[in-house]
Amino acid sequence: MTKAEIVNEVAKATGVERITVQTVVEAFMESVKDSLAKGEPVYLRGFGSFIIKHRAEKAARNITKNTTLTIPAHDIPAFKPAKVFVASVK
Repeated sequence: MTKAEIVNEVAKATGVERITVQTVVEAFMESVKDSLAKGEPVYLRGFGSFIIKHRAEKAARNITKNTTLTIPAHDIPAFKPAKVFVASVK
């Protein structure tokens, strides 16, 4: 499902104009990105959590050149679904 499809579904279900729904969806996604950029997780009860995961420094190999390189430690965004959400998908 794409963002446009989500906007259409919400607009149809609520009766709100599509443009208004699109603005709300984009504002929601922007606020989640801003919160994660600050290092703050976003918890949505019954849906899941947007969190930051830390990846440790590790060694990797470039097999074509037969060399070893180091991948530095870094943080990545992740989503952890709620138990209720996982159960409904199963």
